[in-house]
Amino acid sequence: MIHLKWETSPTIKQIKCIHADATKFIVHRKLTPGKVYDVKNETEEFYFIIDNSDRIAGFRKEYFEELTNE
Repeated sequence: MIHLKWETSPTIKQIKCIHADATKFIVHRKLTPGKVYDVKNETEEFYFIIDNSDRIAGFRKEYFEELTNE
């Protein structure tokens, strides 16, 4: 059960929330637009991050933009 260790695993990258306007799900309680989050795991469709409740959660990639190191 690898997902149990994601909270303490190293951060893969950082992403910034661009919106929390979901039609099907309630995400505005867990995400703050403009806030930067640490990505702990990633799939084709989801980022798994530490959200506003300080727990690991999966969110669709459409809510975020990747930050570049420039």
